[in-house]
Amino acid sequence: MSRTPPEVRNMLVEDGAVALDDPVGESLRGAHAHLARRAGRTATYLPEVATFAAVPAGPDAAEWDDLARLLGRGELADLFSSPATPPPDWEPVFALDGLQMLWRGGADPGDPRDRDGGVVELGADGVPEMLDLVARTRPGPFRPRTREMGTYLGIRENGRLVAMAGERLRPPGWTEISAVCTAPEARGRGHAARLVRALAARVEARGERPFLHVAEQNTGAIALYERLGFEVRKRVTFRGFRVP
Repeated sequence: MSRTPPEVRNMLVEDGAVALDDPVGESLRGAHAHLARRAGRTATYLPEVATFAAVPAGPDAAEWDDLARLLGRGELADLFSSPATPPPDWEPVFALDGLQMLWRGGADPGDPRDRDGGVVELGADGVPEMLDLVARTRPGPFRPRTREMGTYLGIRENGRLVAMAGERLRPPGWTEISAVCTAPEARGRGHAARLVRALAARVEARGERPFLHVAEQNTGAIALYERLGFEVRKRVTFRGFRVP
């Protein structure tokens, strides 16, 4: 299922969206090389940063062995949206259908309200409250050093962090917006939209394009992203396996 017409999808590929077919691998080979562990042609993030791992197209048995050694016995091999199929003794842990969405551009994504001081940049000293918010809202994987993948922005009410969003994967020419979450008591106030707009403006200001991933069942979030100017590029399946 894709809401994007074929002619638009073809244009997006010509514009460099092909890098988004392997966003984890492209990030680990490029902008996030300093956050990577490698063995041969396989790679994964440092465990404190992210769970995602990358294998080359059509990996052979030796390359699966490389990934197993990188991760360790019994650990999670989070293949993100990679279609590669591991050996039969790698136990499936999860599979989740999702969508990859791209910022279509054209209009300024900025919101004048983002200049009033309500949106703040979150630094290392904000990690405990970021982890607390993630634990309460469960937007997806987030670890103590995830914020090192890019800029994270937040909104506080009465001094407490109630909403945040940030930059995650960084394939060439693109930046993924991720960890979009709002505390239950602060929903319905437009916080998520403000944060996504603010991040999209920053990404475009440095000459890149925003993209994101969302669970296909999260229809509310999909509707929000479409209103903000994102369009579906393709369906993806997020998968994880247990290393034997």
